[in-house]
Parts: sequence; structure tokens; C-alpha cells
Amino acid sequence: MTISVTERAELAAAVSELLHDECSEPDVRRVIGTDAGFDRELWRKLAAQGVTGLLVDSEYGGVGLGALELEAVAEATGAALLPAPFLSSAVLASALIGAAGTEDDKRRLLPALVDGTSVGTVAITGSRGTWAPEGVAVRAAAERDSHDADHTLTGNAHYVLHGQAADVILVVARIDGDFGIFQIVPDADGFERTAATVFDPTVPLSTYTFDATPARRIGTGGWDAVQQALDLALVALAGEQVGGARRIFDITVDYLKTRIQFGRPIGSFQALKHMAADLLVQVESATSAAQHAAAELASGSENSSGAIALAGFCCAEAYHTTAMSAIQMHGGIAFTWEHPAHLFLRRARTGLQLLGGSGLHRERYLSAKGA
Repeated sequence: MTISVTERAELAAAVSELLHDECSEPDVRRVIGTDAGFDRELWRKLAAQGVTGLLVDSEYGGVGLGALELEAVAEATGAALLPAPFLSSAVLASALIGAAGTEDDKRRLLPALVDGTSVGTVAITGSRGTWAPEGVAVRAAAERDSHDADHTLTGNAHYVLHGQAADVILVVARIDGDFGIFQIVPDADGFERTAATVFDPTVPLSTYTFDATPARRIGTGGWDAVQQALDLALVALAGEQVGGARRIFDITVDYLKTRIQFGRPIGSFQALKHMAADLLVQVESATSAAQHAAAELASGSENSSGAIALAGFCCAEAYHTTAMSAIQMHGGIAFTWEHPAHLFLRRARTGLQLLGGSGLHRERYLSAKGA
């Protein structure tokens, strides 16, 4: 389904309004201290707005939108530092089921993800964290004697987003020289999930271990389906990064206007003016990169791979630079845990490595350009 620019803006504004009311800084700090790591009631309200079913066709309960709307909504979630399984469930899991699943798989799994009663995640990469084919560290084997599963999984997966809370668990595994997508139940034999120690508690990660774990194959898709889901996740992540960068930039500018030193606002000092101007250029450039990547992906352009890769490193680095500069421009107080800028810095640093990291995306960009 295609919606107008105005409708897209209204959708993003509605999400922003909800998050302004129910995902303030105190709300974020409260939620990240819970076992679930997110507010299930807020997740239900986001589901009612269509956020959890953004990429899911209407026949499965979703709203059937695409990359442009995903990026716009992600800017709102990033600005609010939303601690919720948006990337894992609404993007990665939903997109992968849509790309690889059979009709039965979609009818069985997608409605519960859309209405927010289930949380999905996808275990893709091993300890190297490449989020690329060579990094997959789980192997699948056909299992003929089981009535509940047609394969078993052995190996491990790292950096699984919202892995502890997920109840729809998809795993990418090697099989017969190719790749397959498999589903396991949370209490499967031989399956163990361990919460990872994370730098940013708004993005909980897990390590999964499989020891002859019974699994059910989802469709017949391979890495192409995984890459489709990853491309959408990268667009969403870029949107979150530019939303976060713009928010911490605005917070910093407000501080420069109100902090008085030597009888005048510190924002009037030339050095800080130049820093702010440079950051504004970075934020605007990153926003353009994220929105261009979404547009290229939505149009099915042959240039979408390069555009997504460009957004992958440009937005991550702009966010990190903006967050680091915000710390300096606040005079150091922002580096304390009590200051909101510290939360943005942690999210920015996590994004530098999530879904492959800037190095991988630079290589992918150069490859797409034939360099």
C-alpha cells in the first residue's frame, strides 16, 4: 500500500505524540530496569497505531506499508530512545516471515506479532557479529523421527535483539551448503538463552546456544530472504539514528541558549557556534542518507544496496559524533548517568556495531559502486 507524504508525516507525528506522553526519559529509565526490558502496555498501544504491523500485509492483520513509512516511524522511536522490540519483532522477524514463510507460516505467526501479544526475534550472526553469510554459526540437520520438528539446530548465535523476551524465535542456519530459516519454541530441548552484558540497556541482547534443538523450517528461503529483512532493519536503524541525533542536537542547542557564562549564553561563543553548525550539517546529511535509502528500497531500485550501505555507516557515525559533541558542549555533566545525553551516547555507540557495523557497510558501499 502507498500513502501520501502528508499521511506519512501524520503517522510519524502520531507515534511521536504517543512516545512524548509515555516514553519520556523517566519512563525509559524505569523500563530498562525491568526483566522484560520494555513496557508491554506501550507496545500494545503502538500495535494499535499500526507500528508493530507496519510491514505486514492487511490479510494478516498489518497495515502493509513499506520502507518510507518505516524510516519515518523509526525517526520518532529513535528520538524517544524507545526501549522496545521494534527492530527485532516489527522489522526483522516480521519481514523475514514475510519474505521466506509459506502461507501457513504467515497465518500462524504474523497476527500475534502484529497485535503485540507475541514478540519476535531473529538469531543471525555468530560471535564475530558480522551479520553476513560467513558469520552464521548455527548448523541445521534434517530430523526424520520427530513429529513436531523437521530439523535440529546446533551451534550458537550472538547479539540477538530482545532475545530474552521473544517467544517467536527464528534462527538462520547453514544447511546443505546453503542457508535456511527455522523456528524453535522457547522451551525447546537443547536450547539455552543467556542475557548478554550490554553497554546500552535500552537495546538488550542475548546469546543463544543450540544443542540438537528441535526446529521447524520456515518456507524454503535462504540468505536472499535474510538480506531483505536486514535491508529493512538497516533502514529502520538509520531512521532511529537520525531521530536520536536530531533530538540530542536539539537538547544541546537549547542548553547553549540558556547556560550563562561570563554574563551571556554560551551559545554566543564563536567556538560553540562553529561546533553546532558542523553538527547540524552532519545531522541533515545523515537524515538525507536515511530517507534516500528508504526511497531507493521502496522503489525497488537497483541502487538500493549502495544507498542502504551508505546510510548504514553515515547515520551511525553522525549519531555518535553528535552524541559525543553534546557531552563536550554540556561541559562534561552530560557524561554522568543522570543526564539524558548519556543515554543517547550509549545508544549511538551500540549502533556503530549493530547489524554489521560501519566497516562492513563501507565495504558493501564500495562493492555496490564497483570500487
